[in-house]
Amino acid sequence: MNKKKFENLPKWNNFALFNFLAKDKENSKEVMEASRGFAVPGIVATNYESAEEAANVVKELQSTAEIVSVGLGGGGDWQNWRNVLHIARIVPNSHINQPIETAGLTNGLLPETYTNALVRPTGKVGIVKLSSGDEITAEEAVDYCLSANIPSIKFMSIEGTKYLDELVYLTKIAADKGIYGIEPAGGIGADNILEITTAIQTTGIPFYMPHIFGKTIDKETGRTKPEEIAKIFAALEEN
Repeated sequence: MNKKKFENLPKWNNFALFNFLAKDKENSKEVMEASRGFAVPGIVATNYESAEEAANVVKELQSTAEIVSVGLGGGGDWQNWRNVLHIARIVPNSHINQPIETAGLTNGLLPETYTNALVRPTGKVGIVKLSSGDEITAEEAVDYCLSANIPSIKFMSIEGTKYLDELVYLTKIAADKGIYGIEPAGGIGADNILEITTAIQTTGIPFYMPHIFGKTIDKETGRTKPEEIAKIFAALEEN
């Protein structure tokens, strides 16, 4: 488990890293520069025809950043978990996204890989949704992650600040019980990053990594725009 790598990486305010997609090595360099080094560049499995092709891109990005993330794609589609696992078996020293149902299995198979566990909001504070559509309490989700040695919980889609109360509740439970990180995703951008980050900082969670995709990606080229990353960091420094 490379949790130690995350603990040792320089972080914004000793607290946060920011996950942005990188189309290629040059785009990853742009991401790292615009984020002042406080980023984890990543890919999503659905952008590639094979795990081998995706793994080759991960290897390229690893020359620009210590940690590279592999996402499920398709809005966190749980059915892509096998593709992500396959990619991580080729490049195990990475960060990967998994639905909570398969996170424990993946973590056991790939102890050098940093695996998160994805749950979704329900519209009810203290209740999270599984990939099956079933609902469990935030406490049950956290307890499972602890039992499976999962270091981070991913929560998506938060739709900007729509589900912020649910995110904060889940994060507080995770922090109180000893989970290392929270990783929200969905609708995050320069217009709401300060509000979300400030709320998360009140919970006591040691590590925070928002996944910021849609608002920063050029729809024509698929490249993350460094100027949008700069806007996010400027927004964070408004307070």
